[in-house]
This record gives sequence, structure tokens and C-alpha cells, in this order.
Amino acid sequence: MVAHIRTPLFVPANRPERFAKAAASGADAVILDLEDAVALDAKDAARAALAVDFTDLPVLVRINAQGTPWHDADVAAVAALSVAAVILPKAEDPAACAAVAAATGRPVVALIESAPGLARARAIAAAEGVERLAFGSIDFCADLGCEHRRDVLLPARSELVLASRLAGIAAPLDGVTAQLDDLSASHDDAAHARALGMTGKLCIHPRQIAEVARAFAPTPAQVEWAQRVLASGDGAVSVDGAMVDEPVRIRARAILAQAG
Repeated sequence: MVAHIRTPLFVPANRPERFAKAAASGADAVILDLEDAVALDAKDAARAALAVDFTDLPVLVRINAQGTPWHDADVAAVAALSVAAVILPKAEDPAACAAVAAATGRPVVALIESAPGLARARAIAAAEGVERLAFGSIDFCADLGCEHRRDVLLPARSELVLASRLAGIAAPLDGVTAQLDDLSASHDDAAHARALGMTGKLCIHPRQIAEVARAFAPTPAQVEWAQRVLASGDGAVSVDGAMVDEPVRIRARAILAQAG
């Protein structure tokens, strides 16, 4: 379930009146956020408002990071709910990720948001209970003091894709696009992430969902190409003037699987 999520939408956990609206937005999962979206004086109320009965979609909960005053209570609250997964922010320690998975009985999505997290991404991806990585690109830039640009963040995104592949888990979720007044930014960021091998993107506004979904879905031209490739038989042949062999067919099968 967690492996196939493409367009999860954040909603503050202290705004239960928004839960059903988030589920009806077109997102394929809802993330109830106990961390950044919730003010310090609202943490307890947000935890008390957690629910999963408002939708048939996967519901994930982003808890507060290990070492914060709210972490242990968040873990206990999630353990009592039938959520699809728990998102652990500021993930830097494989053992901590495994501990959250064990304590909650739920898969962990490890949110990589710092230099130590990126340095240990391969070990985190391989940790017991971790089913996916996600990129907290804005926090990552704050930690490194770098600009939030695609060229600057290319090595980090590529490392998360590689770490996930080496661990045999689903490809990672890309971080959010903060710009809301230009929806093409969401599409272009998602298309860039897909080109690198990511298979989903965290969303912070319902308007972003359609653009992100469109970016991760194969185009009609790609589907037609994949069908021609698979209809070409086996061995090395030419399709559209280019050589086709088994690695190309693997790519074609992946495109058709995404389209389906």
C-alpha cells in the first residue's frame, strides 16, 4: 500500500474539519501532520484529534521527531490506530526508525531532512520496518545552508533513489513544492523527480494533486512506445529507428505497469 502512494496530501492534525475534505481532494493518501503544521500549544489537541474513520484511503501520520517532548506520546497514539504508515521526520538513525516501526506496529516512511540523514540514507532504507524514504528538501537546505534549486539538490535526490533501490524498497517520495500561485511549478518539480526515479511527491495543497499525478503518469506517447517495444518480439531489434533489447523492454513494462 505505502509503496504505491503517489500524491499524499498533508493536513494539520489539529484541523479535523479538514480531514474529509483532504480525502475528497483527489489525493491517493492523507497525511495527518502532528509536526510542522501544528503550533506548539496545539500538539496535544492535534494528537487527540487523530482518526482514520473519515476515508477508505491510506492514512499516514507524521509524528514529531525523536528527541522532542511529543515524540513518545505521538508513537503511543499511532500504535492505537489502524494507520497505513508513520512518517518519521528528521530521520537520521536507522535504529530509531526500527524502534518506531516496532513500537507502532506500522511501516515507517523515513523523512530525510539533514546531512546526517542523507549520509545514513542507505542504512535507514535497509532498517527493519522502513518501507519508503521521503525527501524533506526545504529542511535539508536549511540544514546545509544551500539554495533550494534542482541542480543543487540533484545529488541528494539521486542518493535517495539509489539507497531505496539497494535496500529493495519502493522508490522515494519527493519533497513539497512551496509555490502555490503557479501550479506548473508542482508539475515541473514532480516531472523532474520522476525522471530521477522517484515515484511520488508530498503535496501541501489540493490544487497541486492533479499536476503531480499528471507528472507521474506515463504520457499517451510513452504508452504507445512501450506497446510497440513489447510487440517487437525478443532479441535485439529496431523500433522507431532505435535498438531495442531486454533492458529497453524492462523500461517498457514499467511504463505500462504505471499506466495500469
